Order: sequence, then structure tokens, then C-alpha cells
Amino acid sequence: MNFQPVVPLPGLAGWTFLNRTLETQSESFARSTPIRRDTDHFREVIASFTTAEALVEDRAALRVALGAFGLQDDIDNRFFIRKVLEGGSQDREALANRLANKNYLALAEAFRFGPGEVPSTGLSVFAEDIVARFESRSFEIAVGERDTSFRLALNVRRELADLAARDNAPKTLWLSVLGSPPLRQVFETTYGLPGAFAAFDLDRQVEILQTRTAAAFGNAGVAQFADPDRMEELVRSFLLRSELQSGPPANAPGMTALALLQGTGQVTAGSILTALL
Repeated sequence: MNFQPVVPLPGLAGWTFLNRTLETQSESFARSTPIRRDTDHFREVIASFTTAEALVEDRAALRVALGAFGLQDDIDNRFFIRKVLEGGSQDREALANRLANKNYLALAEAFRFGPGEVPSTGLSVFAEDIVARFESRSFEIAVGERDTSFRLALNVRRELADLAARDNAPKTLWLSVLGSPPLRQVFETTYGLPGAFAAFDLDRQVEILQTRTAAAFGNAGVAQFADPDRMEELVRSFLLRSELQSGPPANAPGMTALALLQGTGQVTAGSILTALL
């Protein structure tokens, strides 16, 4: 049986519903046939994989491994993924360390197939950790098929919380935000930043984000978002701004009347009354 997330409303109302039903919906999604088939297979075989080659040759297991780190689109790039895994993460010149997308580094760090590394695949908790990541990200994708802004909200709540907990310099944390397309989009939308923002040099982008964040939350740092209340404040601000930018849904009260009036090009008191009746 397949399960699709239920998101009956857009905006804050829909987010409230999703939050109330998140645990139930997530569990139902994890039990759906396509997800369960892959995760059960991953649990069965992963402990026997001691090389990157073995992993990339098993498509179902690879699908879980990549999906756990948001790399599901690379499922057919087996040669590339093998090189990322075999390079490991210890050497600064390793492929994973040289790629802009740090999800590849996280993948390499998790599996530890690199030179001088002991693979993590034999650890008792490893399979469950990867499966949990895969289920979470797969659920986010499914939610995004209903409403993209909710997928971004779920992602920021997971990814930004992990980032905020790191013991890094404030500027380094903001650079990590800018290096993550989903996080960047959330902050750009929340603060109403123009498209030209991305053309500024990185130092200037960090300065702008710090200034806007201090104005909005009273604190310029990323670390504050380790606080669930502050995180939820950010998420709600993002969803509100997204809703304003996208405009009201087509079935909102008065939208049919507005569409009729826009079609005639004549907006008068009489025409408004006629359209509403």
C-alpha cells in the first residue's frame, strides 16, 4: 500500500495541521510498500558491505543510502558515488571535501569506506540511523509534492537545527547556510531579499543575513535556532512570507469574482456587486 501525506490547506493553517498529524503521517509513510521494501532490504544486507563497490552494485541499498543524505538524484551516477565513498573524508584533497555540496561529505563520513577508515556498516546502530534519515527525507519529498513550502519548512527544522548545534564560528555557520540551497531559500524568502542578493560577494551576503536576523530575532547568530521556539518562529515567518508572495489560493473567497473582473478589464462598484452575486 502506498501512502501520500495529507496537507489539506496551504500556509500556517496547513502547517498547523501537518504538525498535529506529523508523527502519525510519518509512521504511515514509513510503512508504505515502496519505502518498507527498500528499508527492509537495507537492514538485511548493509552489515555485509565493507566496500563502496558492494554498496553501489546494490541499487535498493544505494537508494536508501543516497536518500538518507538528500542525494537521491544521483542513483544512476554509481561511478561518481563510488569515487566519493572510496576517497573518504580524512584527506583534505579527497573528492568529498572538494565538492560544494557537503551532503557528499556527510555520506563519506557516515559510511567510512575511505583509505585507513573502518567501515561503519557493521555497527549495530548504523542501519537504523541511515533508515531513519532516509524515511525522514523521503517524507519531506512526499510533502513537497503537495506543498513546496512545507517541504522547505520541514527541511529547515531538521537541517538548521543540526547546523545550529555545531561548535563553529558564527560566520562559518552562516556560510554553511548560504551553501545549502534549501536553507538559503528559506532565509531569502523570510527576509524578502531580491534576486540580486545572490550576486553579492559572500562576505556581504553574510553581513546582510546577520543584520536582518538581528532585526527579526534580536540575535544575529545561527546558533539561536537550536532553540525549538526560535526555530518555529523562523518557520512561521517563512510560511507567512511564502503565502504572501504566492497570493491567495484560487478557491479563496472572492477570487472567482476577481478573475471575472480581471477578464473584463472594468472594475466598478456595479461590476463588483454583479460578480459577487
